Amino acid sequence: MAARRPRPPVAPGGTPQRPSAAAGRGSAAPPGRAHGAALPGLCRGGHHRGQRRRAARGDARARHVGARGSAASPAVGRGAARGVRGRRDAGRARPAAGGAVKEPDSLRVELGPRSYDILVGRGLIARAGTLLKPVLRQPRVFVLTDDTVAGLHLASLLRALEAGGVAARAVRVPAGEASKDFATLQHVVESLLEAGIERRSTVLALGGGVIGDLAGFAASVVLRGVDFVQVPTTLLAQVDSAVGGKTGINTRLGKNLVGSFHQPRLVIADTDALATLPRRELLAGYAEVVKYGLIGDAPFFAWLEEHGPALLDGEPDLLAHAVVKSCAAKAALVGADERESGPRALLNLGHTFAHALEAECGFSGDLLHGEAVAIGLVMAFELSARLGLCPAEDAARVARHLAAVGLPTGLSALPRRSRDAERLIEAMRRDKKVRDGRMTFVLARGIGRAFLSEDVPLGELRAMLQAAAAA
Repeated sequence: MAARRPRPPVAPGGTPQRPSAAAGRGSAAPPGRAHGAALPGLCRGGHHRGQRRRAARGDARARHVGARGSAASPAVGRGAARGVRGRRDAGRARPAAGGAVKEPDSLRVELGPRSYDILVGRGLIARAGTLLKPVLRQPRVFVLTDDTVAGLHLASLLRALEAGGVAARAVRVPAGEASKDFATLQHVVESLLEAGIERRSTVLALGGGVIGDLAGFAASVVLRGVDFVQVPTTLLAQVDSAVGGKTGINTRLGKNLVGSFHQPRLVIADTDALATLPRRELLAGYAEVVKYGLIGDAPFFAWLEEHGPALLDGEPDLLAHAVVKSCAAKAALVGADERESGPRALLNLGHTFAHALEAECGFSGDLLHGEAVAIGLVMAFELSARLGLCPAEDAARVARHLAAVGLPTGLSALPRRSRDAERLIEAMRRDKKVRDGRMTFVLARGIGRAFLSEDVPLGELRAMLQAAAAA
């Protein structure tokens, strides 16, 4: 049974996923509706007239996977060295076309006794009960999802859990960033308690980054902490937010300022779920994929420049390669620096700007997180070039690629109030990376060469923001 929170007076601004013939099997629910409109210049999300469903491509481009970007970079690419161990798990195979066995890719985040696997593959939600059973301390799961994802994937998940001998209850919240708040957290925690959650139970996050952050935070505080599992259904969640144990909610003063580190027991990334995403949501996740190339893997960025358009058209092997590559990069950094006291902070490339922009836009669907990250990546490279740290051509190359695939790269589409340099700087002063009152930025010496800096002249930052607002 599901516990539902009444919708708040202000409609959340998330962009819903939409059903596809492949991913929607077993669920008769209709597609969710879009919440609000995008700003001018941003692609409107949701399932609406004029926006065709992306057709899942075949394996024609499989030969391209790994063709470029396969070389390990010092900063990110050596995933197997410390934070992640790649492997195949013979017990987790799925039938493929022609009767062959297709195993999911399996990566391990190495955190001592709290290590866990990331499984990446197709059709994994349909086998969730079998995949989950080994990590459960009790065959009882409490699923947190949103109204949109519930209509697409909840029925399939519940059937899979039942088939695997796992009892499940579901809690649903409205879709969108507006659900990452104290009121929704209270609703979720009280719903879990009313449903009889115990310390040996597990909370399962089924959805995108909002659901993962909210479920993880609720799991970290209910009964002083219970296990949780991530089943991300968006590209952004699969490549970024579902891995690493960061959980949290927003406040009126900023994004993710209240939260905890609470690692999942398992991450199940079913790439078939990505076929249900509107293109705007897929693009938002793609910005986080690009980030990994910019941090420490220039060959991967070059691979994205060549194959990004086909990836965004739904080529399954290209999508799987991007998810695995991104997860390996993040897992390596998390394994080396779980609490973000050092190199893990590189994952915030572009995010100091992005979080300020999201706050100024009111955490609404007018600007998705990934769209803000895309703008932030361009700003980080532009600032680096202004400071003489990065070749101007590298900064131009970043902006050119993001614009070519359809992501925003400037402030022109944002409300004038959200472009004010002083307001943005004030929002950045509340960033979690601030040390002794000094703003810390992730800058770059070039593509694939990110680093942390506390020595950004305020005048240069202000001039860059003013130029961006005027463009």
